Order: sequence, then C-alpha cells, then structure tokens
Amino acid sequence: MKRTYDSGTSSTITFFKGKEIEHTPAYGKETLFVTGIQPIELIVKNLIGCEHIFFGANHSFNPSTTKEWHDWEKMIVFFLEKEYLCSLDIPILHVEEFNERTLCDFNNFIPQIRVPIPYIKLWNYNTMIKLDDKDFNATNPGVWTHSLHKLMDRNCFTDWQQYSNDKVIE
Repeated sequence: MKRTYDSGTSSTITFFKGKEIEHTPAYGKETLFVTGIQPIELIVKNLIGCEHIFFGANHSFNPSTTKEWHDWEKMIVFFLEKEYLCSLDIPILHVEEFNERTLCDFNNFIPQIRVPIPYIKLWNYNTMIKLDDKDFNATNPGVWTHSLHKLMDRNCFTDWQQYSNDKVIE
C-alpha cells in the first residue's frame, strides 16, 4: 500500500504515530505504527507516549519463511508481555497459518484480518459475506453469512482522509 507523506511514501516509512482511527478495541489511543520487522530497541525508542502498537502497517506483514514468522512473533510478543495493546494487520492469505502461532493467546492482542473488496459500493443490496471453512465441516461448526450492506455501518467506517493526521518519525 502506498501512502504519501511530506517526507516520502509508505514504502520508505518505518515508524509513524497518530491516534488509532479504525474502529477496533484500540480506537482513539495514541498509536505507534510499525512497518515491517524492526529491532525491538528502535520500537521502544519510538514508543514514548503511546498506549498501542499497530504492527504490519502499510500492509507490510507478509512472512514467506519460517524465520520471518518467528521474527514477527518474537517482535510482537515482547510488547504483549510488557502489557501493551498490540494490533497486527493480517492479510486473508495468512489466516490459516496464523492460528498455528501463539499471538491469539494474549488478551491484549488485536488480530485485524484484512479482506480487500475492491469497488465495494458497486455490489448490490443483496450481497452477502460468507464466513466459511476451508472445506465442508473441516474446522468450523458451520458458516456465517452477513449482509455486506449491514457490515458497512457508518459507525464502523473510517474515511481515507482521517489517515492524513499521522506523523512520520524520522
């Protein structure tokens, strides 16, 4: 994801701060956003004044090796054990692998599963979102269906303009 800031684009930004504006349990908290795997010491240095850490900023969580999975988990667990509220932006393609890990064991962890739906406003009123299983009766007790229209409740909406208040840390 490319976001443009006064000092560059998201692909060159490692840390930025701002209020959590997405409607999660961390909503309204001063947040340190962390792009990619970063040294714990650098995160600690930039954490001053923050109650929440949002890992995987700018769609940067995409581990492809066992070592990368371990590095992400080690980085996040350090702060969970220090009782920080921590979020991770998880692309849908990593959901099954993710639950083989330990992060969801922490009550102060907010997994945020990212499900892109391009051109969402073009889907008609009857459109449903189906929370399914990987196969029939494989891991879930059944399926859940939700109206896309009802999921797009304005109380849960964050306009793109709201993201412009973040401050890049250089």
